[in-house]
This record gives sequence, structure tokens and C-alpha cells, in this order.
Amino acid sequence: MILMAPAPAPLEGVAPVADRVLGFSVAARNVRGRVVRLDAALNAVLAAHDYPPALATLLGQALVLTALLGATLREDEGQLTLQAQAKGGPVDLLVCDYRAGAVRGYLRHDGSEVAEGADLATLFGDGHLAITLDPTAAAERYQGIVPLEGASLAEAVEGYFFQSEQLPTLVRTAVRWDAATGWVGGGLLVQHLARAEIGGERLSVADMHPDWSHALALASTMSDAELTDLSLSEETLVWRLFHDEEVRVTPGPVPTRGCRCTLAHIENVIGQFPAGERAEMAGDDGRIKVDCAFCARSFLIGA
Repeated sequence: MILMAPAPAPLEGVAPVADRVLGFSVAARNVRGRVVRLDAALNAVLAAHDYPPALATLLGQALVLTALLGATLREDEGQLTLQAQAKGGPVDLLVCDYRAGAVRGYLRHDGSEVAEGADLATLFGDGHLAITLDPTAAAERYQGIVPLEGASLAEAVEGYFFQSEQLPTLVRTAVRWDAATGWVGGGLLVQHLARAEIGGERLSVADMHPDWSHALALASTMSDAELTDLSLSEETLVWRLFHDEEVRVTPGPVPTRGCRCTLAHIENVIGQFPAGERAEMAGDDGRIKVDCAFCARSFLIGA
């Protein structure tokens, strides 16, 4: 669909479609991108954990990033995982993944207080960010690792694209809490494609090409308030940035909360261990307790 004007405002009293991904491209500028909104999915993930506000915000930002990156996969292309590991800060592990539109995540922390707006060094100390693609059996597993540097996870992901993909990239995320509506997250990703793909110069020698400079200046005007304002459709956000260009938009899969732990699945996994190892796992009552860090539920396996 070609976007020629902003989408109409939602009807009064009618809630907008909150969990959504919208892909877009600006062919004249060799630019592509995505806008993501997380509402019900974000609230469902965060409700499983009793994180303090600063850490709930951090995990919310990570979930938005995971949805932004994962939306590039087709439903049959496997899983994308975003993982931060570190030492020296209150958070030593953060894991989120995406599969067929479903996102889940959790983090592990030492219980110390964390101020709102803390940068990555304060949150994690010294660590790294890994982005892993686990595709179908027809393709190889891929992993890119970059230092946890910058003020935010979004900046670290920009570093990943610069180092691992050589793609000029802008990433913005915003997460807010509202007593009436709960958690809302929004994200924007904009990238400049390699001109070699269409016969032009390579970006490795033109990383600040005028087309990218123009797109970067426009995309940088997107505010946190706009990203988390559910009265603004995703089409409206894109139109606000690129209304002087011809923009093609493509709706992506609707994000959902997607922890995949079930009693049947866990029983199947445990059943693959030898009987002796299963006996060592069991407690005094003869049952094996399995905790899911993603959804904070416990399962008892056995008699």
C-alpha cells in the first residue's frame, strides 16, 4: 500500500489497534524501516514479574527492540533472540525472543535500587549484547555480539548494525506507564540500504550519503510521546516523518505475548533425560520441579 496521507484519527470511544508492526519503505531514498507498538503483549509479559519501575522499563524497551528486529522474519524462519549478559551492575542477564509474532522476556537482577533513566554502564556494568537468529533447518544459525555501550539498548543495537551488518541504522524506543492504561511501548527502526543492490555506490564509501542524511534528520524528530501515543496510528507516525515522499507500508504480524512453556512440552523435554538423571532431579516427593523464568510459573513433573 502506498501511503499518501495520514490515516484518519480513531473514532471517539473506539480503542486503536495497539499491538502492531508496520513496515515501510521510501524507495527514492533507499530507506526502509518499521514501527512497532506493544500494549497487551507488553502488559502480559511484565505482569508475570514484580520488577521495580526502572527495570520494568528496561525489559519493556528490550521487548520493543525484539519485536522490531524479529518482524523481519517470515513465520517459518525460526526465532530471534536478544540477550544481554554482564557483570558489575544490578542486572547480569536479560533475555527476550521472538517467534512468529510472539515475544517473551525476563531479566535477572540483584535486588538493589536502580534509578529511572540509568545508562547501560549503570544497569549492567561490563557486558555484551548478542543477537541470535535461529532459523529453520535449511539455514545456519547466526549470532552477532557487540559491547553493551551507550545510553540505551537502542544505541547498542545501532552499534550491532554498524559493526555486524554495515547498515546505517537509527533505532528509537519508548516505554511508559499509565495508571489507567498500564504499560505502552513503541519503537522505530530506519535503515539505509546498500546502493550496490540497485547499481549505485556502496555505502561503505558513502555512509553519510545525502539520502541517508535527509532520512536520518527526519527520523530523529520522532519523540517518545509520539511513539507511545495510542491515538496516533502507525501510518500517521510514518506520514509525519516522510510526507514529502512516496512511502509504501506493509502491516506485519500482530505481536503477542508468547511464552511456550506447557506441561506437555516440559514433560517431553524431561522425558528425554535418562532415568538416573531424572531421579537426581526429583525432590523428596519424587517429583521434578521446573521453573519458567519467562512467565514465572512452576511445573511439577512426575508422580
